[in-house]
Amino acid sequence: MHSAPALTDESPVLSVSELNRRAKQLLERNFPLMWISGEVSNFIAAASGHWYFSLKDGNAQVRCAMFRHKSQYLDWQPRNGDQIEVRALVTLYEPRGEYQLNVENIRRAGLGALYAAFGKLKARLEQEGLFDEACKKPLPAFPGQIGIVTSPAAAALRDVLTTLRRRMPSIPVILYPTPVQGEGAAAKIADAIRTAASRAECDVLIVCRGGGSIEDLWAFNEEIVARAIHACPIPVVSGVGHETDFTISDFVADRRAPTPTSAAEQASPNRADLRHRIEAMHSRLNRHLRQKLEQRMQQVDYLSRRLVHPGERLNARLTHLTHLGQRLNNNAGHVLAEREWHLQKLAHRLAAAKPDIATREAQQRELARRLQLSLSHRMQDYKTGLQRLQANLVHLNPQSVLERGFSMVRSADGKIVYDSKEIAMDEALSITFARGSAVARVTRKEDGR
Repeated sequence: MHSAPALTDESPVLSVSELNRRAKQLLERNFPLMWISGEVSNFIAAASGHWYFSLKDGNAQVRCAMFRHKSQYLDWQPRNGDQIEVRALVTLYEPRGEYQLNVENIRRAGLGALYAAFGKLKARLEQEGLFDEACKKPLPAFPGQIGIVTSPAAAALRDVLTTLRRRMPSIPVILYPTPVQGEGAAAKIADAIRTAASRAECDVLIVCRGGGSIEDLWAFNEEIVARAIHACPIPVVSGVGHETDFTISDFVADRRAPTPTSAAEQASPNRADLRHRIEAMHSRLNRHLRQKLEQRMQQVDYLSRRLVHPGERLNARLTHLTHLGQRLNNNAGHVLAEREWHLQKLAHRLAAAKPDIATREAQQRELARRLQLSLSHRMQDYKTGLQRLQANLVHLNPQSVLERGFSMVRSADGKIVYDSKEIAMDEALSITFARGSAVARVTRKEDGR
């Protein structure tokens, strides 16, 4: 057997860079380009176009990098939870001494088991009606007390408390502590929600935790948590993870918030906004009261001006009646004058419109004479034209031509013969005379020149 070489003081001392370089060469020589399958986690698409993510299975994970000159040829981008297969080279990132996969190509291998379970549970609960808008309870505008279901050590709790202290520090807060990830966390979260419901000491309940991977948030995707939220009589605001994270709790809760901070904002009124609203209402109330007071003062002044001595009012009425009598007399004279002028105008119009019967009769007789003369001339013109057309018809009548000794020859098919070339020897021809007709047979013919 060969024993390992003994280390001596003369053995070379390697730098960290040299060690990482040799380790990288060792990995790349012993692991050829190969296909590796796993689930995508912690995926990051950098602004440079490079992709960084972890590839994992149930027991281990490895960091992966796919550089821009490779990723640009893919027509899709992996997401956390996707089951994929990568064609990669095992290597080592020397600056940090971490071994990783340099990915050459990626192909789909289906969704991850967690995402598949998420989709299956979501579809089933949605079919049962746990997500229906009709089941959503409205949030109170001014809650007397707010409950929080989360871990006491969670950063999300500090964010929620800071937001509530800033917006409305007078609202009491009750914490229902529970683990928010790990083994058995879902059952403990459901117990905390049921505890808050049974104690009924809060007007609204915030269920929250900070961001993380799908594994970190999985407790909020469990059916037991979803059914506890749905059965809770207190309005529930779900603020789990970051804005891009969605859990089953978000869908079944009465209100979904993108972050724990947003959940606190939705559950509590804003002290500054309320102060501004009260100040605005105070200003409007003062302005309204001032306007009403000014209107009443103006009305009092108006009424005081109308308040006069009864004797003065009687004198004013007497003066007014005298004035009306004068106007009535004057108006009656004007009306009579206007009526007389109108009658005169109608008399003139009647005289102008009276017809002159003798003149109209003379005009009618003259028009009748002229009409008779015009008809006589027109009839003579029609008679002359008719005679001219009759003479033309006589000249064009074929019978007149036959009367002058001519005859008309037709072939056997009834066509008039104009040329001897149109007939054949021994052909029967029909000859029409001025009086009568005959049938002849061709025994000789001469063609025209």
